Amino acid sequence: MGEVDEAFIQAPEQRPNLSIVDEAQGIPVIDLSPVHQHFENDTVSDPSAIEAVVKEIGRACKELGFFQAINHGVPLNLRNRVEDVSRRFFSQGLEEKKKVARDQTSLPGYYDSEHTRNVRDWKEGLDFLTKEPTSVPISADYDDDRTVQWTNRYPQNPPDLRGAVLEYIEEVEKLAFKLLELIALSLGLEPRRFHGYYLKDQSSFIRFNHYPACPWPHLALGVGPHKDPGALTILAPDEVEGLEVRRKSDKQWIRVKPTPQAFIINIGEVVQVWSNDEYEGAEHRVVVNSQKERYSIPFFFNPAHYTMVEPMKELINEQNPPKYKPYNFGKYLVKKKDSNFEKQNVENIQISHFRLP
Repeated sequence: MGEVDEAFIQAPEQRPNLSIVDEAQGIPVIDLSPVHQHFENDTVSDPSAIEAVVKEIGRACKELGFFQAINHGVPLNLRNRVEDVSRRFFSQGLEEKKKVARDQTSLPGYYDSEHTRNVRDWKEGLDFLTKEPTSVPISADYDDDRTVQWTNRYPQNPPDLRGAVLEYIEEVEKLAFKLLELIALSLGLEPRRFHGYYLKDQSSFIRFNHYPACPWPHLALGVGPHKDPGALTILAPDEVEGLEVRRKSDKQWIRVKPTPQAFIINIGEVVQVWSNDEYEGAEHRVVVNSQKERYSIPFFFNPAHYTMVEPMKELINEQNPPKYKPYNFGKYLVKKKDSNFEKQNVENIQISHFRLP
């Protein structure tokens, strides 16, 4: 990653305070096998088992915003393939990787902390859209209706990367729709209530992450504290720990201990708004260490760019009025993207900016 400089050094309030980390506690592991069997067979052999999974997911979304999913239906050999091509891509020299470098006009492509302005994360990444092309607003200005189309930049090496990525996207997207249905049911909504925001268009993408060993782990973070702006994130981690979640009950950071073959699931700000704060996206970060590198593959399940995100009408009444004003998801996403490349003169946009008094 190069010599240390101020771009990699976290501000004092962001640096990892390892003394408060309570490792591997409180992240529920949820068995999705009853749900997977139901979707595969289109029958409900044990309704009580489905209801139990729905309650577990509802509890996890309410109390922490994170859980791990086992028996999720995504083939293990496919996950192994996509993890392998990710590692082989990052093992190449910088010159080769930069052949698919992203720029300020488009999200897909390669980037690292050393060559992206105002990014303090100690990592490198490679992004792929799930739908190609993907239309997004050309600016965050609500008076500007223009859009631009983003397209993927697939590297020539490894040669089998593109095929593995496309197959993986297809399978993990199926899981994402299942999870959306379970979340909807846990809120007392119709199971397909959220599907309409995805069926015609979506702005979802997957990311290959590589966190090299860091000589200054007490000064840097792999990813600083944040909430995900989309609806769901489905993370395929390797065996190296590093992901930490801020527990809502006492605001302590807890280390996620990956369960073999499980996905780590977290809800984002879109579900927080849809649920009218019944569920809250959890703040999380990634710490690095000086001994081990770490790899992960998150899938960010985002609605179409023109989606107006607002609390579900079925959840609003006199006792529970809407807590957010509607906002355009694409413009929100573009505004956040802009802060990755240029230092902003104002605070970066946050979901709290749309909260009603």
